[in-house]
Amino acid sequence: MVLGAGLGPAGYAFAIMHLLTPGFFKAGMFLGAGSVMHGMNDQVDMRRYGALRKFMPITFATFGLGYLAIIGVPPFAGFYSKDAIIETAFNAGGVKGILLGSTALLGAAITAFYMTRVMVLTFTSKERWEDDQHPHESPLLMWLPMAILAIGSVTTGFLFTRGHALVNWLAPVVGEHAEDEKVLLQPVVVSALALLAVVIGVAIAIRKYQLSDVEKVAPQNVSFFTRIARKDLMQDSFNEAVFMKPGQTLTALLVQGDEKVVDGAVRGVGTMALGAGSALRKTQTGFARSYAALILIGAIVLIAGIWVVTQ
Repeated sequence: MVLGAGLGPAGYAFAIMHLLTPGFFKAGMFLGAGSVMHGMNDQVDMRRYGALRKFMPITFATFGLGYLAIIGVPPFAGFYSKDAIIETAFNAGGVKGILLGSTALLGAAITAFYMTRVMVLTFTSKERWEDDQHPHESPLLMWLPMAILAIGSVTTGFLFTRGHALVNWLAPVVGEHAEDEKVLLQPVVVSALALLAVVIGVAIAIRKYQLSDVEKVAPQNVSFFTRIARKDLMQDSFNEAVFMKPGQTLTALLVQGDEKVVDGAVRGVGTMALGAGSALRKTQTGFARSYAALILIGAIVLIAGIWVVTQ
C-alpha cells in the first residue's frame, strides 16, 4: 500500500484498493485466529496445533479464503491490487523501477511463505496438541462474521476494478488516474512473475512444514537469520538501546533537575518569606510601650530625613 502511494498518481488508486481489500481478508483472518484460540482452549502456539481443518471446518474455509486473498491468488481480492502495484513499480522506469518491482515480488514470495506456514501448522499438518485438548468449531455468533468477511475476500477485488469503479470514485480527490508512459513489463508478464513468486513461497513452506515433521518446541540450533527473525529482527533490542534507555536516563536527569532547581527555587522563596516573617514577628511584642517607642523612632527618622533633604 505504501509502495503504491509512493509511486505517485499511477499508484494512488491501487494503494487505496490495497487499503480497502485487506479490510475483509485480514479482518477475517484475525477473527479466524481468535476462533482457533477459542477452539484450542486459548493455546496460541501453532506448533501445538495441526489437523484442525476436520475439527473446525468453517474456520478453516473462511480463513483459507482470506489466505488465498492475501497471497494474491486470482481471482481473490488481493490479486488485483497486488499485481497492479507490482506492475506500476516495474513501470516506474530505469533502475528504480527494476529495484522496486523486484522488492515487491520478493515481498509477495515472503507473504506466500509465512501465510502458508500458518495454514499448514494450524490446519493441515499432523496433530500436535496435548491429550487434554479437545478442538471444536466456534458457535454461529463467532463464525458468521468470518463468513461475511470471507465473501468480501473473494469479491471486492473484482468489484473495485469493474469499470474502473474505484479509480473514478477517487478521481475528484487524487486527480485523474495517470497511466505509465513507458511500459517495462506487460500485465500478463507481471501476473506470471507474481504467481511464480507465490508458488515458490508456498512450495518452500509446504516442504518445510507439511512434508517434514514439526517439533512441538521450536528448535534452538537454528541459523542467524532465524534467531533474529524470532526476535522481530532485533527491533525491541534496537528500540531499547537507542530510545528507551537514553529516554529513561534523560527522564531521570529532568526529574532531578525539576526537584533540585525548580522545586528548590520555589522552596527557597518560601523559606525566605518564612524567615523574614519570623524576624519581623519579633518586633510584635504586644506591649503598648514598645509600639509607642517604635512610632517615636519612626517619627524622628522621618523628620530627620525631611530636614536633610530640605537643607
